[in-house]
Amino acid sequence: MTAEERQRRIVDAARHCGSVDVTALAAQLGVAKETVRRDLHALEDHGLVRRTHGGAYPVESAGFETTLAFRTTMHVPEKRRVAAAAAELLGDAETVFVDEGFTPQLTAEALPGAAAGRPLTVVTASLATAGVLAEAENVTVLLLGGRVRPGTLATVDHWTTKMLAGFVIDLAYIGANGISREHGLTTPDPAVSEVKAQAIRASRRTVFLGVHTKFGATSFCRFAGVPDLDAIVTSSRLPASEAHRYSLLGPQVIRA
Repeated sequence: MTAEERQRRIVDAARHCGSVDVTALAAQLGVAKETVRRDLHALEDHGLVRRTHGGAYPVESAGFETTLAFRTTMHVPEKRRVAAAAAELLGDAETVFVDEGFTPQLTAEALPGAAAGRPLTVVTASLATAGVLAEAENVTVLLLGGRVRPGTLATVDHWTTKMLAGFVIDLAYIGANGISREHGLTTPDPAVSEVKAQAIRASRRTVFLGVHTKFGATSFCRFAGVPDLDAIVTSSRLPASEAHRYSLLGPQVIRA
């Protein structure tokens, strides 16, 4: 097996399972652990995986994106902590945009409690989020129209962005497939990127929420810079030193 074939199998395994382990890969491929580590280093240089202690996980790109169903199985306790901390930033906002994705959906579930009974209008492109909030007391849900992406169950294209352009929103909860100090917030799909960018333009405050695995990752389409954010809410597994580097670019950084 050539190095190229071996690395292709590693990427396929990472995308199928959500992560890979050096020891397991060495056994499966019949090579030394050092060979696997070199392969992972090469794949990281090409932006296909991010290395971790003892393994790696796939980076989402123009050619690969996880589904909403898959995201509901990964890092769930961390995502719940992030969502709870993000909901606490609601403040006196009366209108809120909630992005597509599982962590924003969890944040949406926490918003009625954070609003403490006062009326709240939630604008979203996510069918899942709209369904979660549809029967919540004192919450009005505005579901943005457009083409529904089957993997994420969210609407995109000009119908979606045109609706958003007509609003002035107090607070936007935004997710991304990757965030880095150099490239900002990125996502694989240009249509999704346009919706996120328009939501930020329409909102007075913007909060990014995502677990530690999002940091340092870069996808295909850039829709915002770190200085465009008012706050970042992430998990405590992001090192404090790295959180501080992001805070120097402007946003408040909260590790939950």
